Amino acid sequence: MAVKTYKPTTPSRRGMTVSTFDEITKTRPERSLVVKRLRHAGRNMYGRITVRHRGGGHRRKIRLVDFKRNKYNVPARVADIEYDPNRTARLALLYYTDGEKRYILAPLGLKVGDTVITSAQADILPGNCLPIANIPVGTLIHNIELHEGRGGQLVRSAGSAAQLMAKEGDYAQIRLPSGEVRLIRQTCYATIGQVGNVDNGNIKLGKAGRKRYLGIRPTVRGTAMSPRDHPHGGGEGRSPIGMAGPKSPWGKPTLGAKTRRNKKTNKYIVRRRANKRG
Repeated sequence: MAVKTYKPTTPSRRGMTVSTFDEITKTRPERSLVVKRLRHAGRNMYGRITVRHRGGGHRRKIRLVDFKRNKYNVPARVADIEYDPNRTARLALLYYTDGEKRYILAPLGLKVGDTVITSAQADILPGNCLPIANIPVGTLIHNIELHEGRGGQLVRSAGSAAQLMAKEGDYAQIRLPSGEVRLIRQTCYATIGQVGNVDNGNIKLGKAGRKRYLGIRPTVRGTAMSPRDHPHGGGEGRSPIGMAGPKSPWGKPTLGAKTRRNKKTNKYIVRRRANKRG
């Protein structure tokens, strides 16, 4: 993938960049693998907003992506590389030898005509899915299972990859893109390679309208509000946040405050992720 820039013919064009979509080989999705997407605009079943700054956006349809990769020992041919509006990664449309079609995340280097397979004896090639026990140490992997049979839950965004660091007993040490090293059972499956569309992080939206296309509404700074609307509000002119650190609109600590409560899985974390804020 490459990034396309524009001549600064307007203020919004000046900083705008887009993907060239060179790798896309099909513009319309497979009809049998598409379902309707209902819009909720951040509201729960009672109609109350539980996630702020959501709403609007372009109409989308959900592609049914196979994160489980549970079609064992059946080879599949890559028929097309497609765009997915619901995620940053590209999708690869697979035609299995038994006639079934499925979508998977398209790893870097996977091309139309390649063959992929889910098997314990599969070759170490991009797109093949194996148990972690059968993957050599040092290999880049993605779409990693946390629990056997549940499907890949880790490392699924564009350009991301984890690295298999070591194996010991029933567990393997895997370094995640955040820098965290975590223990995962060797019976869990993972896919070889790095997720494609690696230049996605270099794209600049350029204007507020492109944010609205994504279904994200404007976000107002707390310091621009009144004291009754936000703890950061009020004061003469531009005032500092003050108090004992930044707060959410409801007075809870935020911007770096730890929110992790799942102490049961602390034993699986060998090294915490790097603190990128400090």
